[in-house]
Amino acid sequence: MGIYDYKDVVLIPKMGIVDSRSQCDTSIKFGGHQFKLPIVPANMESVINEDLAIKLASNGYFYIMHRFGVDNIDFVKKMKSLGLISSISIGVNEDSYSQIDDLISKDLVPDFITIDIAHGHSIKMKRMLEFLKSKNIPSFIICGNVCTIEAVDDLTSWGADCIKVGIAPGEACTTYQNTSFGSRGYQASMVRDLSLHSKLPIIADGGIRQNGDINVALVMGATMIMVGGMLSCFQDSPGNVVIQNGVTYKEFWGSASQFQSGKKNRIEGTKILKVIKNKTLLEELESIGEAIQSGISYAGGSDLSAFNNVLFVIKK
Repeated sequence: MGIYDYKDVVLIPKMGIVDSRSQCDTSIKFGGHQFKLPIVPANMESVINEDLAIKLASNGYFYIMHRFGVDNIDFVKKMKSLGLISSISIGVNEDSYSQIDDLISKDLVPDFITIDIAHGHSIKMKRMLEFLKSKNIPSFIICGNVCTIEAVDDLTSWGADCIKVGIAPGEACTTYQNTSFGSRGYQASMVRDLSLHSKLPIIADGGIRQNGDINVALVMGATMIMVGGMLSCFQDSPGNVVIQNGVTYKEFWGSASQFQSGKKNRIEGTKILKVIKNKTLLEELESIGEAIQSGISYAGGSDLSAFNNVLFVIKK
């Protein structure tokens, strides 16, 4: 197995077949729905909120609502009343079981459920997946996070519909510093190995620092790419505004940080300041879409399938 990260990869161009990059189709069918881009903003409190979820869904983008302080009953009810897809996050503790039962009893089964925990290859994940499958609901179930072939095999056999991969590569994650476990430093090669092995779609989560990294993740085999810090610094981002030395920032914090949990023990995340950009999240997604269109053109195709046959070199 080669060991490399996104920054180590250079993609090799092929002959372009389109007259204009604007002709390249970036859309993707995922979980039975069609979306404009293979991108999902991270389900983190400093990246997405209810207003952004509505904007994303209304404009044809996939989203996953975070699970921190969210009333999933009210959220799903609102999204359904607006005729939009409903996509929620849950954990694996008792309150998540009762949330699912309440959603079912009120006929508010969401379109997407993401079981979102730091160490997804665990007995508690197995129990939650088995519980969801026992309910025989039509929701598309995303599970994570993991970073091994064994974990992919287990989550597949336990009933997942999609697997979110990546442990510790995130900008605001300190799991590696605290434990030395994870996929930091080899996220790209891990995504490739797991995508080649998996029978299920893969969401590559973490380690994306620039638009080009998204194209690399697609070449590595990811179906969707989750982006956090890069999508946390816009006018409508939920993070708090901080002004230091005349520069305006947005706060971006990890889901396992003290700033999220309010606790001082078992901390595996931090808070960082991101210089605010004079644009909205939707405007940034349009720019990312253009970068993917350019990537498709360089890959010698006209849609996302072009990334399936791209050769690459490792700079190391």
